[in-house]
Amino acid sequence: MATLTVWKFETWDGANQAIGTLESLAKQKLIRIHDAASVSWQPEKRRPRTRQVRNMTGPGAVGGMFWGMLFGTIFLMPWAGAAIGAAAGAVAGSLIDVGIDDDFIKKVRAQVTPGTSALFLLSSDEVADKVRETFRKTGLRAELVHTDLTDDQEAAIHEMFGN
Repeated sequence: MATLTVWKFETWDGANQAIGTLESLAKQKLIRIHDAASVSWQPEKRRPRTRQVRNMTGPGAVGGMFWGMLFGTIFLMPWAGAAIGAAAGAVAGSLIDVGIDDDFIKKVRAQVTPGTSALFLLSSDEVADKVRETFRKTGLRAELVHTDLTDDQEAAIHEMFGN
């Protein structure tokens, strides 16, 4: 079973700093990363900057379309006009089909705000306490938001996004 985890950091560059830590944890077999993306939101900016963490991805990666759809739903929909309302509804429906519900989206939207950052991971075999402890030891204060995906939901993500 895969988990979609969101590690929220108190600084706008914390997520990018955490990438090396995650690579180290993956080498120690404490987490298996299928795909990852980061969101960095500088305090003076209207919208966050997003990027897929390509060097961490491998078999099981879902790709940029998945992250774009997820980030668009979380960060752009609150400001989107009525003209794209129907498309927004279709996007939200697609995410619900793969186990990403409204509560998860609202929780992430409320927590990842200007001046913060987040690292989004599609992973398995995760030892969350070890990840949290390692972040703490490196000085990165992170808060965990996650949703577990059933095998069927994980398969649906791969089918929808071409892997």
